[in-house]
Amino acid sequence: MTTDVTQVDVGTIRAGFLGGGFMAQAHTRAARAAGAVLAGLASSTPERAAAAAAELGVTGSGTVEELLASDVAVVHICTPNATHASLALRALEAGKHVICEKPLATALVDAVGLAEAAHLRSAVAAVPFVYRYHPMVREARARVQAGELGALLTVDCGYLQDWMLLPTDDDWRATSDGGGPSRAFADIGSHLCDLLEFVAGERIVRLTARSRRVYDERGGHPVGNEDAVAILVEMSSGALGTLLVSQMAAGRKNALTLELHGSAESIRFDQERPEELWIGAREGNRQLFRDPQAAHPGVARFSRLPVGHAQGYQDAFNAFVADAYAAIAGDAPDGLPTFDDGVRAVRLTEAVLMAAGEQRWVDVAESRP
Repeated sequence: MTTDVTQVDVGTIRAGFLGGGFMAQAHTRAARAAGAVLAGLASSTPERAAAAAAELGVTGSGTVEELLASDVAVVHICTPNATHASLALRALEAGKHVICEKPLATALVDAVGLAEAAHLRSAVAAVPFVYRYHPMVREARARVQAGELGALLTVDCGYLQDWMLLPTDDDWRATSDGGGPSRAFADIGSHLCDLLEFVAGERIVRLTARSRRVYDERGGHPVGNEDAVAILVEMSSGALGTLLVSQMAAGRKNALTLELHGSAESIRFDQERPEELWIGAREGNRQLFRDPQAAHPGVARFSRLPVGHAQGYQDAFNAFVADAYAAIAGDAPDGLPTFDDGVRAVRLTEAVLMAAGEQRWVDVAESRP
């Protein structure tokens, strides 16, 4: 039996959380900033749930069944990747709106089923592609939409981290059971591709890829997915792009960079320097800094702090959750990443795995449930 979701006033939203790790920290901070009541948390055991609830300032804790049977309006899913699909479906069937960490699912057929279930119930179902919420990302997107770059020619972007650099570095994401068939691309490459398509306003239509697993074993167990991926893409306009994704780039902590080259100008965003854009032109280059007074229309709302007071990752996360809650209250915020965007990320993941495994060009449409 399923339950239909209901519209809730944004000031009275009661939020529940599945999982109590790092991502639950970001979710609970954002929910609190949006004015929600943090009403319940469930984790792998009652003891862990109680400890996480106390640490994160959530009112109560219990089992998944108890949380889904409660009066929370929205469930935030912050659990290991392989559990996302089943938990999201259960939450939707219980009549909840859902904010689910990516990847939405580890198989495309499951991701498609979740998006269909959300549409069927008119549920707000969102995926935290939160880099969309940096003000300067929105400024870059607005400049592309305004035609300031001209025709898109090439793309150069990457997402580099070093937290898996050493053979002793280990995490549940490195196993097929916990992290799924892809780690580096599904974990961070999905963010990069979402940002590319969001800012450029067009899709990746074809790609080829090579992946590398540097260590076959970590922490005494076999590694089930890749450490790094290099991808060559063709966009719908014919523009070509290179994407490098690695979790073994020494010294790089969260280096997500996006550079678009147009026939008139180039533009570059660096997530580690989120308050600025680099604008390139034949006659000279310049830095553009966040300033809501000079921003393109619609961009100023993403500037939550006065100019000169740096905004960062948690600010972007807060803005994303605020938009999701506004959608639950009946609004239609521009650029809110939904389960449809989650499906897109899984489709691209399967295309990358196919291209790397078969060492050929793959039309993204070849990845079908």
